Amino acid sequence: MSVEAVTPLSGLAARGDLHFVYEALAGRVVFAPGALASLSDEVARLGGSRVALLRGGSAAAESGAINEILDGCVVAEIDHIHPHVPMSEVVGARRMVAESKADTIIAVGGGSAIGLGKAVMLEHRAHFVAIPTTYSGSEMTSIFGITDEGVKRTGRDDRVKPALVIYDPELTLRLPVHVTAGSIMNALGHCVEALYAENRNPVITGVAVEGVAALRAGSHMVVDAPSDIDGRSRLLYGAFAAGLALGSVGMAIHHRICHVLGGTFGLAHGDANAVVLPHVVSANSAAEPGVMRTLGAALGADDPAGALFDLAHRIGARQRLDELGIEHPDLGKAADLIVARAGWNPRPARRDWIVALLEDAWIGRRPQVHKREEET
Repeated sequence: MSVEAVTPLSGLAARGDLHFVYEALAGRVVFAPGALASLSDEVARLGGSRVALLRGGSAAAESGAINEILDGCVVAEIDHIHPHVPMSEVVGARRMVAESKADTIIAVGGGSAIGLGKAVMLEHRAHFVAIPTTYSGSEMTSIFGITDEGVKRTGRDDRVKPALVIYDPELTLRLPVHVTAGSIMNALGHCVEALYAENRNPVITGVAVEGVAALRAGSHMVVDAPSDIDGRSRLLYGAFAAGLALGSVGMAIHHRICHVLGGTFGLAHGDANAVVLPHVVSANSAAEPGVMRTLGAALGADDPAGALFDLAHRIGARQRLDELGIEHPDLGKAADLIVARAGWNPRPARRDWIVALLEDAWIGRRPQVHKREEET
C-alpha cells in the first residue's frame, strides 16, 4: 500500500523523501481560558519586576486588569498603537523603555502591538511577553516588520521571539466581527503558505494542517455564536498552530502581496489577507497539486481556493480591493513592488499573472484555477 493511500499529507512525508531540517523555536506557552490570571506568577518566573506595557486597540479592556494583576509593576505604558509598526512609533517606544528602565516588555493585542514589542526588542535586553487578543500568530515567530516612508520591511532575529506567550480565549470574546474575520484569514494564510514553503518539512506540514482544520471549525462556530468560548478556543489554537508554522518555515508570494498592500497602501493586514488569499491559492494550484489536495482535505472541499473564498464570505471578511480604497491604477504599482522583491514562490513571480490576480481581487471575482504557463 502506498503512503498516499493511508495519509492525506503531501510534500515530503507523502513522497517518502524524509530529508529535511527542522529547528524548534524556544519559548513557553500557557494556553487556557482565564490564563491571564497567571501573568504575575509568569513574570516573576522570568525574573521581571519593572514592566513596560504596550497595548493595542483590540485590548483596551485588558489594560486595567493587567495593571491590577501586576500590582504596581507597570512603570511605563503605551495605549495607542498604529498598524504596520511605523518607525516613528518604534523610536518613541524604544525611548520610553530605556527611560523607564523596564526589564520586561508585555505586548497585549494584535499583530501591531506585538510587532512594536519586537521592534523594541531589537535594541533592548528584556524579558518579552506576548498576550495575543487576535489570531495574527506574530507571537510565535522571530519575524519582525517595520514600516518607514511607505515601505514595510521584514526580517528575522532571535532577539524578538517572545520568551512567554499567554493564550487566553476569554480575551478574544469582545473582538469585533470584522476584525475576527480578517484575523482568521490572516492565520489561514500562514498555514497555507507553510504547506508550500521552500523549506517546508513534515513536522510543520502536520502543524499547518491542524491549524487549518481548527480555524475552519472555529469559524463555523463563532459566526453563529461570537461569544462561544469553545469556538474562540479553537480559533486561538488554530492561530497558535499558524504562528508556529509561520515562525518555523518561510512564506511566499501571498505575504509579499499583503505587505505591499498594507505598508504602501495602508490596508489592514487582516483585510488584505482575506481578499488576496483565495486568489493566491488559485494561482499556485497547478504548481503544487499535492499541497492543494492536502489543503482541500483540511477544508473539506475539492476546490481549496473556492472554499477559502466561500469561508471568507460566510464569516463576513472583506473580499474586494476596490472597497478597501485601492484605486485601479494602484494595481500596476502594487504589482511592480511585489515582483521587485518577490522571494520564493512555487510559481515564479511574474508581473502578468500578479496583475491578473490583483484584478480578480479588485472586483471580488470568485477565483478560478489559473493555467500555468511555461516559465522562462
